[in-house]
Amino acid sequence: MSAAIAQSEPESPHAWMRLFASLALSTISGVGMYAVAVALPAVQAEFGVSRSAASLPYAATMIGFGLGGILMGRLSDRFGVMVPVLIGAVCLGLGFAAAAASGSLWQFAVAQGLLIGLLGTSSAFVPLVADTSMWFTRRRGIAVAICASGNYLAGAVWPPVLQHYFDTIGWRATFTGVGLFCVATMIPLAFVLRRKPPMLNLSGDYKSDGQKKIGVPPNTLFALLCVAGVGCCVAMSMPQVHIVAYCGDLGFAAARGAEMLSVMLGFGIVSRLASGWICDRIGGLRTLLLGSGLQGVALLMFLPFDSLASLYIVSALFGLFQGGIVPSYAIIVREYFPQREAGARVGTVLMCTLLGMALGGWMTGVIFDLTGSYRAAFLNGIGWNALNLAIAFFLLRKSLPDNSARWRR
Repeated sequence: MSAAIAQSEPESPHAWMRLFASLALSTISGVGMYAVAVALPAVQAEFGVSRSAASLPYAATMIGFGLGGILMGRLSDRFGVMVPVLIGAVCLGLGFAAAAASGSLWQFAVAQGLLIGLLGTSSAFVPLVADTSMWFTRRRGIAVAICASGNYLAGAVWPPVLQHYFDTIGWRATFTGVGLFCVATMIPLAFVLRRKPPMLNLSGDYKSDGQKKIGVPPNTLFALLCVAGVGCCVAMSMPQVHIVAYCGDLGFAAARGAEMLSVMLGFGIVSRLASGWICDRIGGLRTLLLGSGLQGVALLMFLPFDSLASLYIVSALFGLFQGGIVPSYAIIVREYFPQREAGARVGTVLMCTLLGMALGGWMTGVIFDLTGSYRAAFLNGIGWNALNLAIAFFLLRKSLPDNSARWRR
């Protein structure tokens, strides 16, 4: 009995085992985010649509992903995290099959947004991040960073694999195979997550673990985090969604763009792990400010450099600079809000980051159609990043002791 209790404690071997199961699940399900980006040129050509129209399935996926995070978070709170993951596995299989069979762009977008985004990929991100934050205390920052690295590991692994099969067997057959793979691998991994998190005691109430204070009302803080999440991810989405198409416009093969996306997200893994380590030492707000500032620098570097070698380097730097931004929001929520609100608030803030990705991906396509190039789109991303940077700086100032005393709860 005592051994079973020990296994349910924070930082226990079971906590680490489920963390790496969560990482695997997030990596596998993350294909839903990146398959549509890699397929963008092929989908545009097959359905004969504009660049902005071809960007809509990605926007639908990310909107579904964001809204699904709240839905799956609620299911996780009620039934445990295993249930939404099982639902997600089945829906990813159905979604990729439906997308492969689609006869028009709107059918493809519905399959991406509803089955792959809302009910599929969302099951293995927000619920797993929130769950992980409850299994760790001293190492919460690095644990959340590892879990959140799954969708970047997906971005490093999946694009070149997908592009290879797109070139050899076509995107439709590839989508069908990916759906079968998701079902076959995610269902067994879901059963590792059966136990309830240790932050719940026998009465079902959350234990307290030292909530921090800040000099703004809680609802204002929450609203600012949501706006910041949109801003940073509008900026973040421009290179992530359009790098393959951008390379094609510059005269490079689509495979080179897929490789750049893989490099970008591979370095994003390094960034997320390093940011988790940093976050445990300087806190979530300082980590957000650091990541936002560096992301702005990387976006600026895309403007003067457009040779093949320089794009590989800038893509690597972009991934290295911005990978820690999104996990920092989960840490900020855990630092400044009660634990009983963690699931809903983490889900909502991360939903806003995903809505930012959706808005940015679509907006970039519209700007390209209007101007015929991506230069204005990069400038648009820099502007949204400046908004995120300003909010992070404001909140950091308000978190200093003299400013936080007013709003003690």
